[in-house]
Amino acid sequence: MHPLITLPARNSMSGMGQLMVDLIVTLDGCASGEGWPGWWGLEGPEYLAWLQQEAEKNYTFLLGANTYRLMSGMSQEASAGGGEFSADEGAALTGLAAVPKVVFSSTLKAPLAWPNSELVAGDAVGAVREMKRAASGPLSTMGSLSLGRSLLAAGLVDRFRLVVFPLITGRTGSERIYDGYPDVALEVVESRTFDRGLQLLEYIPRVIDGPPGSNAL
Repeated sequence: MHPLITLPARNSMSGMGQLMVDLIVTLDGCASGEGWPGWWGLEGPEYLAWLQQEAEKNYTFLLGANTYRLMSGMSQEASAGGGEFSADEGAALTGLAAVPKVVFSSTLKAPLAWPNSELVAGDAVGAVREMKRAASGPLSTMGSLSLGRSLLAAGLVDRFRLVVFPLITGRTGSERIYDGYPDVALEVVESRTFDRGLQLLEYIPRVIDGPPGSNAL
């Protein structure tokens, strides 16, 4: 499994139209790395049990074309009994077919083959802003770093959640999450330590103009 992807694992946000950016990351801010397995090989029973509990919460997932291609292929492979997935990974990947998904892409063509996937070809920020107004339930990104970055910069993100894995991938790491981000103040609302040293950090984000002294904070 691609290290970037958190399989359906949502938080305890309340209210309709709430949007969360949900990512897993190394300590040095990388979402994946050359040669590393899913979850960097550090997932433990406590973390996997938490993922299973969180998967029962009904989110609509937002993703871009690259994540759609990756995850739909993995889901279909798991459904066919292929791939080197653990039992937990295979079940979660197969279950993604039933989850509502909105895919933002100007290159993909409708209808999308992955069940319960709606294609939006226009402006993602404008579409998500309207989805938040009209949503009957919460929204969350799935991977899709550039999409999450755009939504955060537009002030649409209500929660920013990370699971930080205790690794520094200075030589092999890739997909640096924070490159291109605006300055963001973060108010911590939840934290937890899982087995094997994984850290859950959940924040309310607020885009700011600059450092202290510039009237940003």
